[in-house]
Amino acid sequence: MGFKILNEIPEKMYRGMLISYRVSPFPCIPMLWVSEITHMVEKLYFIDEQRIGPYRLWHHEHHLKSAESGVLITDIVHYSPPLGVLGSIANALFIRKKLNGIFEYRKNAMEQLFPHKK
Repeated sequence: MGFKILNEIPEKMYRGMLISYRVSPFPCIPMLWVSEITHMVEKLYFIDEQRIGPYRLWHHEHHLKSAESGVLITDIVHYSPPLGVLGSIANALFIRKKLNGIFEYRKNAMEQLFPHKK
């Protein structure tokens, strides 16, 4: 999706923080996506919700848990595509697959940055 963060991100996340991205859900179609950190307990979880963007609804929980090999990250995402029935068809054809690919990419990137301790 070509995520590019547009605003400066502070060292510490906080409730009410807004993050602006430029995303390209389709080639050559850039869009603005703004999410707000709506809930947060440091080192346990945070939730971001879309305020402006490609989805009708986006609610993303990031849960963090200390593990023997480091930190376990669990994502829970609730979303609704735009455009009613057309969005539902697009979700079945490619949106869900694209989202799964984004989370798989992040998982692989995190494993490369922070290899498992043995």
